[in-house]
Amino acid sequence: MIKMFTTQLSGLFKRISEKQEFEIEDAARLLAQAAVGQGSIYIKAFGEMEAVTAEALYGAEPLPSVKKYDESAALTEADRLLVVTRLSSDGDAVEFAKALAADGVSFVGISGVVGEGGLDELADLHLDTNVIKGLLPGEEIGERVCMPASMAALYIYFALGFVIREMLEEYED
Repeated sequence: MIKMFTTQLSGLFKRISEKQEFEIEDAARLLAQAAVGQGSIYIKAFGEMEAVTAEALYGAEPLPSVKKYDESAALTEADRLLVVTRLSSDGDAVEFAKALAADGVSFVGISGVVGEGGLDELADLHLDTNVIKGLLPGEEIGERVCMPASMAALYIYFALGFVIREMLEEYED
């Protein structure tokens, strides 16, 4: 089972990298605008996607200008948000995204895309984790298990981080 999981996970990361290379660059550019300006990159994550927030704030290489979003944040035009949730249809994330869009706040979304009217349609830029069901067959017929949405979101986060840091280095030169 571990070999199958490793193979599926490797394929997932490869699909994200190959199919969203330009979207990752565009999203990084949008987020880097906060770091270059006088703004902050706020992260609002839902559920297990708080793993991305923890990595961004407390990991070995914290993202520049990053802060955890909370209700008391007084957002400015220079600020950007990264909104992360398991599925694009997550009700709390969609309501939060609608409020951001109504206030004209630029944000990047990360989630697995399902249905219509979700985070993917509200975000200025959206990155798809491609995880909307389990990666491995379960013991029951038609059952799928192992849904590593947070791992896919972390992979995307690290890709964004590489590009943001490159952009900031070029800006400083």
